[in-house]
Amino acid sequence: MSVREGSLEAPTRHPIDWKNPEFYDEGKLFAEMERVFDICHGCRRCVSLCGSFPRLFDLVDDGPSGEVDGVPKEKYWEVVDQCYLCDVCYMTKCPYVPPHPWNLDFPHLMLRAKAVKFASGQVPLKDKVLASTDALGKLASIPVVTQVTNALNHAPASRGVMESVLGVDRNAWVPSYAGATFRGHAKPSAPHPVKDGPKSTGKVAIFSTCYINYNEPGIGHDLLKVLDHNAVPYVIVEKEACCGMPKLELGDLPAVAANKEKNIPVLARLAREGYAIMTPIPSCTLMFKQELPLMFPEDADVQAVKAAMVDPFEYLVMRQKEGLLKTDFKRPLGQVSYHIPCHSRVQNVGQKTREALELVPGTTVNTVERCSGHSGTWGCKKEFHAMAMKIGRPVFRQMADPAPDFISSDCQLGGRHIEQGMGETKGKAELKHPLTLMRMAYGLPD
Repeated sequence: MSVREGSLEAPTRHPIDWKNPEFYDEGKLFAEMERVFDICHGCRRCVSLCGSFPRLFDLVDDGPSGEVDGVPKEKYWEVVDQCYLCDVCYMTKCPYVPPHPWNLDFPHLMLRAKAVKFASGQVPLKDKVLASTDALGKLASIPVVTQVTNALNHAPASRGVMESVLGVDRNAWVPSYAGATFRGHAKPSAPHPVKDGPKSTGKVAIFSTCYINYNEPGIGHDLLKVLDHNAVPYVIVEKEACCGMPKLELGDLPAVAANKEKNIPVLARLAREGYAIMTPIPSCTLMFKQELPLMFPEDADVQAVKAAMVDPFEYLVMRQKEGLLKTDFKRPLGQVSYHIPCHSRVQNVGQKTREALELVPGTTVNTVERCSGHSGTWGCKKEFHAMAMKIGRPVFRQMADPAPDFISSDCQLGGRHIEQGMGETKGKAELKHPLTLMRMAYGLPD
């Protein structure tokens, strides 16, 4: 039985009132933070999730009154800075989310605080640069720049400079840039006939994402091969900007809105043409499924895209249940340690990646359902990297326990963070994205 007043229903989510001037009123923000922090202080169920809650409770316990009223308001920012908007407290832990009358939405309160901080000019330039994933990717994808950037990213001396200038911890894993982008080299779909299922559409539109396009395009190519093998025609979205998640996590809501204006018209047309729209990165899927619809609740195009968005493995399992997924697997995967990212968990679609991998004969999946601690750019920053590694330690241990053949996560950034955290305990295990594992299981060439 759910703690939410005996209900088994998912919590409701109110729209984000970000266009209201009161949203940015610091006094009103602090009043709401005090109200919510007092509730959290009395509950403490979320203490193990991230750094925000232990920091809050330490501030309360070390204060003069032992209550929230003893915490100076300027200390509230220490709680805000530890939140990376994973949404897990809202979706899995908190008993006071709406429709409870206390109406507690901790992640979106933290988002409001980040927006206030950004609007007041308190966000440093280095953080703005790190959140500009699309711009960085376009620059770094120039062939000569790619080689230089990758060399600098892995040279100890330049990592020290990167730490002092951009605030990227010298010990944090950072991605390399691919010599060829995904969008520039994506293979056109074979001319498969469209075969709709009872619930699934028989054609797919791929939103590439910044990471797949610029950093690991092979994952995107593996997705296309799996779709082709299953006779699912696809198109690559012809115009694409960053989904906006890095800007959202920074509190730069105007930039989120600007990217929405670039992406949504194209995606809405595809949605109305009957395409299922998928991204290979859970955070990008969540952006279109949840955050943009809450920021623009009256925008019909945004809502149409929301209805069409689907996680790749949600789609594959749907097709399997409709008898439309091929199960002619050629290669067992052995022991797979699979990590469910937070931004997959909060989409409320179940463990679809695990279900798909378990269709492969000779495959055992060890599922780890806990935050890895990475969360985009947050875990790379010097001031947070040590905390990111601390949060991830239980995941690192659980992933290593079965001595797996492969380690995997739908979030490749999280997977890289886990791989780094496992260190020598990784043993012979290779990091492979679940889409890559599916391509391998089908016996398709890389």
